[in-house]
Amino acid sequence: MSANPTSTPQGHERTAYFISDGTGITSETVAMSLLSQFDDLKTRNVRLPFIDSEAKAHEAVARINLAAQNDGRRPLVFSTLAIPSISGIVQTANACYLDLIGTFVSSLETELGREASRGVGQFHRIKSPDEYQARIDAINFSLSHDDGQQHAELGTADVILVGVSRCGKTPTSLYLSIQHGIKAANYPLIPEDFERMRLPEVLYQYRHKLFGLTISPERLHEVRS
Repeated sequence: MSANPTSTPQGHERTAYFISDGTGITSETVAMSLLSQFDDLKTRNVRLPFIDSEAKAHEAVARINLAAQNDGRRPLVFSTLAIPSISGIVQTANACYLDLIGTFVSSLETELGREASRGVGQFHRIKSPDEYQARIDAINFSLSHDDGQQHAELGTADVILVGVSRCGKTPTSLYLSIQHGIKAANYPLIPEDFERMRLPEVLYQYRHKLFGLTISPERLHEVRS
């Protein structure tokens, strides 16, 4: 919806919506990159994934409008909605609407001399049965090799994530397998490993595949509390 922009006092919180016809990961990633350019801006972030019908779009508008009413200022809406009829509905919300797809697709259509397909989920589209099966195999591999459950076939892993408990190994492994078809195993580091100052013995032969995840002590305490 087009309206006069509302200023935000330094440090004041704004509600930011990441809306997509898919998972919303792309819209959130781009949005966070943009928002990071504004020092001291505080946002309350809400992801609205799988908005793939007009009914869901109207529900999203109602939710966004309620936030505008409660906050007393327009929310920020970052959208990767590909279908014009659905994005058009969301644009009627009382919000600052930022179209992360349409803004660039129109220019590309002009430059390339062809129309975009504007389909749902194009970024992560699986194009062949073999690619689909490889993605499923990667997901199953990550699930069966979560948190050091088993050592079998570690050699076939694309990456092995290591880190202390609750540092984000499992969600990162699943993200890599689901979104990119990467066979990602993960293995926990326990207090005894730090006392010995050595990696678990089973991992040494795969050192070229190891990636360590770090987390600040303060954040780890918050997660574990």
